[in-house]
Amino acid sequence: MAIQEQDLSAAPDVTWRAAAHPESPLAQGMRRLRKSTTALIGAGIVAVLLVVALFADVLAPQSPIASDQTHTFERPSRDFPLGTDQLGRDMLSRIIHGSRISLAIGVSSVLLALFVGVPFGLIAGYYGGRIDSLIMRVMDLILAFPIYLLAIILMVIFAPTAGLIGTIKVTGAIAIVRIPIYARLVRGSVLSIKEKEYIEACRALGVRDPWILLRHVLPNCLAPIIVTTTLGIATSIIVEATLSFLGLGTQPPTPSWGWDLKANVSFIQSNPWISLFPGIAIFVTVLGFNLFGDGLRDALDPRLK
Repeated sequence: MAIQEQDLSAAPDVTWRAAAHPESPLAQGMRRLRKSTTALIGAGIVAVLLVVALFADVLAPQSPIASDQTHTFERPSRDFPLGTDQLGRDMLSRIIHGSRISLAIGVSSVLLALFVGVPFGLIAGYYGGRIDSLIMRVMDLILAFPIYLLAIILMVIFAPTAGLIGTIKVTGAIAIVRIPIYARLVRGSVLSIKEKEYIEACRALGVRDPWILLRHVLPNCLAPIIVTTTLGIATSIIVEATLSFLGLGTQPPTPSWGWDLKANVSFIQSNPWISLFPGIAIFVTVLGFNLFGDGLRDALDPRLK
């Protein structure tokens, strides 16, 4: 009987603690994320790709740019697991090093667009009026062009080159294309957040606008930003591969999946592996980021509570 009374008396204390320390939305999202099979599969693919990209110099059996005319069009074998291309270059080594280029451009372009687009969205949504109209008209002008067409136009203007400078040009072109996406996304969130009572209370207390934006508004926009960023990396990788396939992206001798598709497309019937494996690499990479992004969206969407 004493034990039962002790259990009953402890129950209100447990309830009070749960009410006093509710689980944060981020903690709830992470808990749902760990239960999402889709997100875990995507995260696993992305993790493997990151390891391959970071340790490409160690994992690649040969140099990705060294040609060997005595081993051109070698079929997949023990010496060349994914075969060789028309210049005798090992395809496995090129795909491994190509992952570094694709991920670097995909992540860098999205982060650059993020750092430019988010402030524009915060300012436009919070202040409104002429500032909002001016910023959004510029963003609408950029969005008026299809993403691939605008990226092609920008690369024609930038003039593709080899090496690090060429990679920076591709990254910048893709980033410009994606800036309006973040600006409009954040602006839409700010328009609803700035009407909340706690924002009005901060204004009444004389809190400065930069502090309100950084401390109270931006944190409430993080969930859609994170999801859009993850999915945006996949899109940026496809755009980079498309530009390289058209000869406007990463230039040789830098290993690139899109360039390998372009250079070997004329041999696809007689030697299909030299185009098949770069295509599979692009597919798996985009699939991984899309699965992870979909899982994040389901986990962080407050409507699923």
